[in-house]
Amino acid sequence: MTPQALLEGIVRGGAAVQRRAMAKAITLLESTRADHRAQADALLTALLPHTGRALRLGISGVPGVGKSTFIEALGLYLIGQGHRVAVLAVDPSSSVSGGSILGDKTRMEHLSVHERAYIRPSPSSGTLGGVAEKTREAMLVCEAAGYDVVIVETVGVGQSETAVANMTDMFCLLQLPNAGDELQAIKKGVMELADLVVINKADIDPHAATRAQAQIQSSLRLLGQHGNPEHAHHDEALWHPTVVQISALNNRGVDGFWAQVSEFRRLQGANGRFDAKRQRQAQAWMWERIDAGLRDAFRQHPSILARLPALSADVLAGRVVASTAARELLNAFLPAVTHLRPPEALEARPC
Repeated sequence: MTPQALLEGIVRGGAAVQRRAMAKAITLLESTRADHRAQADALLTALLPHTGRALRLGISGVPGVGKSTFIEALGLYLIGQGHRVAVLAVDPSSSVSGGSILGDKTRMEHLSVHERAYIRPSPSSGTLGGVAEKTREAMLVCEAAGYDVVIVETVGVGQSETAVANMTDMFCLLQLPNAGDELQAIKKGVMELADLVVINKADIDPHAATRAQAQIQSSLRLLGQHGNPEHAHHDEALWHPTVVQISALNNRGVDGFWAQVSEFRRLQGANGRFDAKRQRQAQAWMWERIDAGLRDAFRQHPSILARLPALSADVLAGRVVASTAARELLNAFLPAVTHLRPPEALEARPC
């Protein structure tokens, strides 16, 4: 399908046509072919006026915390409230085979077949941050199709997997009842980015869930005072991160979770931080794409291709320090693309 046909299908197509057009559009966005990239850019530009009206919700948590079960319960609840829900589920790619199971759609057996829901699993393909490289672009496709709640589920959680917080309006972190004490909570670098912490599986051990809620709430208060100024507890005009208990499997607490999300959106919209955050994210996205483009151009440049095998062999053999080899490659690349002498150019290595 041409970009124009995809645009028509996404924005004005019937249910079956729209879903097919969305799937083809996201596949086009994920392609690495240069001609496909040009078509994808044209499509995104055409879709842009139809985007921006959905709530973007990031969901993260350790494997086994129940992210898929929670998202299905939340999605079905939101559909019952009249919303249309899109889920972008990112599965980890194997570092050995390169493959990915893409099993989240199978887990959400009820939500995945609902006509008012759209679920798209994607492989992380080695991208750091717990999300796929084209997740931001896939969000725009879902918004243009009229989905007013877009949920991004990450592959897991760790101190480096915080990219989802930089592409969504609200970042929710799922925790288990026995996740550790206050110090353990503070040690998680992702905790200070969370707008809402959800204690899932609270029905298994209610006492442990209550203790975890109190401990994490204490940690969030401390981080608000000395960590993230966006979460400062002395400012009543700001949203203060909080902790809620739910049991997604038993469908308990989902309404309370959504009430907190709605209050977050109301408060952040009133103080202007909602729109300001999206503007910062758009700027960061631009620079992220510039960095990726420069890296690809570097790897494919003839000057680099000519020097890389020998330098790689020297690094492997221990004859050259890796940082020195990297600088030599940069010194070969920069004059070729700028016709200028690179900064801090190295002297030629002695034979």
